[in-house]
Amino acid sequence: MRRPIVVPDLGVASMQVSVWFAHVGERVFAGDRMVELLLGAATFDVAAPCSGQLVEQVALAGDRPAIGQVLGYVEED
Repeated sequence: MRRPIVVPDLGVASMQVSVWFAHVGERVFAGDRMVELLLGAATFDVAAPCSGQLVEQVALAGDRPAIGQVLGYVEED
């Protein structure tokens, strides 16, 4: 089953995808750092929702996602 990696409510209206720590096709584990978001001068790491394989990156570096937006998908083991 595909599980989404979603932007959590961080209490800010503007953020930007900085970098992905995993590549499509790579095995990941629940809680692994998946993507870094820039929140002005601060950063926030979004974790993998489950163990499996990263199958899609929807938001790429430079994109400005909204709260609740899907960043990517992990195919759960």
